[in-house]
Amino acid sequence: MLSLLSRSFVTPARLGGIRCFSDIGSRFEAAQVKLNTLTEDPGNAAKLKIYGLFKQANVGSCNIPKPGGFNFVAKAKYDVWKGLGDMTQDQAKEEYIAFVAELAGSEEPAPAAAPAGTVAGLDVTTEAGVLTIRLNRPEKFNALTWEMYTGIADSLIAHAEDPSVKVAVLTGTGKWYCAGNDLSNFTKNMPAGGPQEMALNGKNVLNHFCDAMIKFPKPLIAAVNGPAIGIPVTTLGLCDLVYCTDNATFKTPFVSLGQSPEGCSSFIFPRTFGFAKANEMLLTERQITAQEACDGGLVTRIFSEDRFRDEVDKVVKHMASLPPQSMRISKGLIRHELNEKLLEVNARECEVLRERWLSDECMTAIMNFMNRKK
Repeated sequence: MLSLLSRSFVTPARLGGIRCFSDIGSRFEAAQVKLNTLTEDPGNAAKLKIYGLFKQANVGSCNIPKPGGFNFVAKAKYDVWKGLGDMTQDQAKEEYIAFVAELAGSEEPAPAAAPAGTVAGLDVTTEAGVLTIRLNRPEKFNALTWEMYTGIADSLIAHAEDPSVKVAVLTGTGKWYCAGNDLSNFTKNMPAGGPQEMALNGKNVLNHFCDAMIKFPKPLIAAVNGPAIGIPVTTLGLCDLVYCTDNATFKTPFVSLGQSPEGCSSFIFPRTFGFAKANEMLLTERQITAQEACDGGLVTRIFSEDRFRDEVDKVVKHMASLPPQSMRISKGLIRHELNEKLLEVNARECEVLRERWLSDECMTAIMNFMNRKK
């Protein structure tokens, strides 16, 4: 748990072959053991304080030369030890014991992972700093229900400030990443307010979903394990890294369903592919390959299907091992100017979609599609 500065802060209870068996000595050793059971990193300021108190407790006042100005870690450790002045060794032990107790007492249990199966078709787990949101409707090609949209958004929001989560991954189960909207969203469970209420509810769900992706402050990775159609394609631009299998394909069939672009694709795609290629995807519905998506800048890297999971896991584990605040701050700087625009674009796209869902053109197109499927 203790890294960077801390590796040299916590030393064995023995020092110079002498071991103290007094009451304060026993409590001091117990505090060292307790320190190593902490599950959360207390931060470098706390670790520096621990180091200074430990040295003062075992050696007494600082007795080493001041390090050079460019040896930042050594100088920080020197300064905190030197700052304890003439504090006695017993006083230092008492302060060390009290400070470790304070750290241990301030620890709160890590938020529990959202239990798998809370939302049908969605598995959400956290492990080793990674939040994994897995679409799990392989029999329906992982198509998204309204409940799944909300479940994904709520999971991102719930873990945005969770210190145990360093990075989030969106992926699918089976051969497909996601077949987009489950069109039964529009044909089942018509609310009391009829199509008007259904369209408004759909708009709000979609707005909430995309806003959660835009606002998520930590690295968000899409692991595209197969073909993707519709919103799982358009929202790739809201992710920070996108990895896909070599058999993945990408298609946005909005026009044939009487609908319009979403996921901020009306803004992101022209700036990613250029207007000509973006228009070919969004207006003619041309399906593109993994290589085309990568060449166009929508996909970060392609892995062979047999190596995909292992290669993505390597990247994710590496990212989860990096300093989390540095990643968060860096992402914030990268997306600072963009996010306000994306929130505006998302609101506009969702309102247009609400109008499209109420149009005769859209309703006819969806019914025709459902009849063809039957």
